[in-house]
Amino acid sequence: MFVDLNSDLGESFGSWKMGNDAQILPVVTSANIACGFHAGDPLGILKTLQQAVKLEVSIGAHVSYPDLVGFGRRNMDLSRDELIADVLYQISALDGLAKVAGSKVKYVKPHGALYNTIAKDHVQAEAVIEAIKMYNPELVLVALAGSNLVQQAKASGLNVVSEAFADRAYNSDGSLVSRRLDGAVLHDADFVAKRVVSMLEKGGVESIDGIFTPIQADTICLHGDTDGALQMSVAIKAELLKHNIQIRPFCE
Repeated sequence: MFVDLNSDLGESFGSWKMGNDAQILPVVTSANIACGFHAGDPLGILKTLQQAVKLEVSIGAHVSYPDLVGFGRRNMDLSRDELIADVLYQISALDGLAKVAGSKVKYVKPHGALYNTIAKDHVQAEAVIEAIKMYNPELVLVALAGSNLVQQAKASGLNVVSEAFADRAYNSDGSLVSRRLDGAVLHDADFVAKRVVSMLEKGGVESIDGIFTPIQADTICLHGDTDGALQMSVAIKAELLKHNIQIRPFCE
């Protein structure tokens, strides 16, 4: 068995620091790098890209709604053409910086509200899929495991990787518990590490209301901005290796 570990990085903005990029990049195999719409400034993004290239970490465009103030976590009712253009703009910008750093964008992972919306909204999902295909149909889309988006994107011809979250609680339908609710984000590193291994070995996770929820994931997200993120990422990696679960990128 093997799995990819990814993290949302490049999210600092000027003097406002977010995440632990330098510490987490040596742990993960894929980096979802902000593109400036929800977070990230050009210099910070470029530095994160350069370190990712140095460590041979796969690079993904972490595209978002245009929502710096809300960190991309507020729903937006964009037209199809607006959303296509926004996604194209972000992939293009990150791919250009990645080229300068000596690599390229290999996949796309939507962020925050956009990620959750397109997991179930067929119309907005189609716009994101179309934008990816317009830019480069070989790019992989990272989607919430078990969501409608997985099949919709595959039916459109995209390569899709299913994702689960190490530090997020799940509802019984496989969706993520809203961050507005208590218990939505998990902070106990040892518990989370054992939960990730159990999720992979048993093919599912216990939901917030105690129901076993099937989840088949190819990549696990470790949020870089969660309290104790570094300790959690190290604990997860150690627990995976302890159970002979190989860690390698889904985009070679």
